[in-house]
Amino acid sequence: MVKDIQLRVNLVEERKENILLHKAAKQLGVDKNEISAVKVLRKSIDARKKDIIFNYKVAVYVNENIPEKSDYIFDYKDVSNAKEIHIVGFGPAGMYAALRCIELGYKPIVLERGKNVQDRRRDLRAINQEHFVNEDSNYCFGEGGAGTYSDGKLYTRSLKRGDVRRIFENLVFHGATDQILVDAHPHIGTNKLPKIIQNIRENIIKFGGEVHFETRVTDFIVKNNKLQAIQLQNGQEMSVNSVILATGHSARDIYELLHKKEIALKAKSFAMGVRVEHPQEIIDQIQYHCSGKRDELLPAAAYSLVHQVNKRGVYSFCMCPGGFIVPAATANGEVVVNGMSPSRRNNKFANSGIVVELDIDRDFKKYEKFGALKGLEFQKDLEKIAFYAGGRTQTAPAQRLADFIDGKLSTDLNDCSYQPGLKSAPLHSLLPKIIGSRLRKGFAAFGQKMHGYHTNEANIIGVESRTSSPVNIPRKENLEHIEIKGLFPCGEGGGYAGGIVSAAMDGERCAEAAIAQL
Repeated sequence: MVKDIQLRVNLVEERKENILLHKAAKQLGVDKNEISAVKVLRKSIDARKKDIIFNYKVAVYVNENIPEKSDYIFDYKDVSNAKEIHIVGFGPAGMYAALRCIELGYKPIVLERGKNVQDRRRDLRAINQEHFVNEDSNYCFGEGGAGTYSDGKLYTRSLKRGDVRRIFENLVFHGATDQILVDAHPHIGTNKLPKIIQNIRENIIKFGGEVHFETRVTDFIVKNNKLQAIQLQNGQEMSVNSVILATGHSARDIYELLHKKEIALKAKSFAMGVRVEHPQEIIDQIQYHCSGKRDELLPAAAYSLVHQVNKRGVYSFCMCPGGFIVPAATANGEVVVNGMSPSRRNNKFANSGIVVELDIDRDFKKYEKFGALKGLEFQKDLEKIAFYAGGRTQTAPAQRLADFIDGKLSTDLNDCSYQPGLKSAPLHSLLPKIIGSRLRKGFAAFGQKMHGYHTNEANIIGVESRTSSPVNIPRKENLEHIEIKGLFPCGEGGGYAGGIVSAAMDGERCAEAAIAQL
């Protein structure tokens, strides 16, 4: 007999050996010796009250052995001589499109503008230490995409877009810890993701797929509204059957190319703001209702905040407990910040994007001349402002949080995890009013919701501008572009995903759609 049950365990009980076994036996009214195993299916922490509770969903095996194998089987076959599907971009969408092609008996040809995970590290070091951005290899571009070196959070609300569990099981199949199958907010960590991504690449190649790095696509050859070929930066032209376009939300050259060729695009609403960084101990004390260091059984505390200001949402985005702030620019002459956490989330700082919803129909009147790229041009301008305010390097403009709310320039700044460094700047006046004024009110409201959050021990750093794509590449119900046959816009770059898991699921769907059209 197998029973799925819910168990609640307090902090004192959590220290006890076999507590789940004892509680399961009591709840089911059986002798604990009859229970073969208790398998944790889901674990979360409820810290809303002073008595912190661990919530467990468990499968209890009574007089029955726990299955040794997963219900998910990944049947990859040799596709060396199979029909080809071209995939542009090797982030989560591109990787999972490639894996799905192999499962379905088609050969993926992956073209990635950036470098592999190992070689990419040198270019990240150059951004942090020398303030030089390689436009093809950075925190956004390269093997694994933006997620590789910017956290690896797997939480998604996109539960209706595909089989979320299948993506998690596949990550475990390629080397991730099976803890991601259990945690309510699963996270791999930027220190562990590169190996998993390398394993995925090696598997694709092992079964006959191809992965080409430092291979930027520069043109699409279209005849009679059918994609015939793609052109590479070196001038090579490749004939294609179907192309899955999975270039990510920062591939501006792709949007500009499509716009120039008058291939249908749409401007899309998105969000922009800043990244705020507190000492992790402050967030722990607020969330866990403690005065000193958090209990060793508790993870670094996270938070999620939202507030309406003048009919617009101001909210936390990509919150990174025990994490780092990283430079996410994709070109010299701009400053962009993002956050990441290692697997142990053991850094002394907690950071989060705090962003404002922007409406593409109301907020970009001055940019109407750019048509579908109006949000993109606004995004560019804000990143240039941050670049000049930071001193024309990757040093980022920053301000103490309370000073920002009060509209005062900070005479000095707190220690920070952002390696290129900070420069004090009046972000309260530099940011456009539609963002800056709402952020100030939003932060003040967050201080009311989390007492201690509104503090000058926190820095705000600009700008958090790459939350999602400012452009949508429209597609039909069959996931093919509305005008161009053989082109399948995919993942975050197409405007159809908002993170690793949703992008991976969209990659699988696009692979199925591209194959169906053949």
